[in-house]
Amino acid sequence: MSLYYDSDDVQLHHGDALDVARTLPDGMARTIVTSPPYFGLRDYGEEGQIGAEDSPQAYTDRLVGVFHELRRVLVDDGTLWLNLGDTYTGSGGNGRINPRLSGRAPENVRNRKGASHNGGLAPRNLLGIPWRVAFALQADGWWLRQEIIWRKPNGLPTNAPDRYESRHEHVFLLAKSSHYFFAGDARDLGHSDVWGMPTESLPGEHVAVMPPELARRAIRAGSDPGDIVLDPFSGSGTTGAVATFEGRKYIGIDLNRDYLRMSLETRFLQPSLPWEAL
Repeated sequence: MSLYYDSDDVQLHHGDALDVARTLPDGMARTIVTSPPYFGLRDYGEEGQIGAEDSPQAYTDRLVGVFHELRRVLVDDGTLWLNLGDTYTGSGGNGRINPRLSGRAPENVRNRKGASHNGGLAPRNLLGIPWRVAFALQADGWWLRQEIIWRKPNGLPTNAPDRYESRHEHVFLLAKSSHYFFAGDARDLGHSDVWGMPTESLPGEHVAVMPPELARRAIRAGSDPGDIVLDPFSGSGTTGAVATFEGRKYIGIDLNRDYLRMSLETRFLQPSLPWEAL
């Protein structure tokens, strides 16, 4: 665990999200905008990575532990914007990985020898991961305020002949307390709770990332210019790039050093990136 990069408006930490969270001071961040690794989908090549647990419950428990600690790091009227996708038992789904980062082909964590990842459920069951996590966070003390649907017009087709294609993910708005900061003009960016926006990829990379517009809506709603935005699963740095573009400060954490390097090279060290380059 180490401080990987530090500047006036960006701070990147290399290490496990929970371990780093324990080192952060109380009440430093205004909002958390994040998309953790999805359960049982892709192997990012790191020991102890979230998403490779043996069951949905183990995955849920780990995320609850991370966000329990990060609730302390939020200001009293802070919010958590959590993007999660779902998966089926016995299937790989469409995860996000850049094979050039680890120097090997993408591997589905379900292909690991002895991995169950089904929680005792028979194959072909939808696991309901997003709602499992949302309800567990609610039970841990978060206010679950809203479910937002991210509708993906360019979602990948399914090979399953007996169900429709999955073209959406969930974004949950959770709050530290019953009265929380929500910018008055935030709804100008999206009036309803269904946000239609395509998945995007970084130039030269075959990795699906959170759309900058999705991060922008959450950041604009949950913070003011000058506030700190935190992402405990920083990845390619989408949240951070949008946060700094919108005049916020950013703290990012990632277990994979190569993702931190990539985010620096493609985003944080680039001078004055225009919106379309985020």
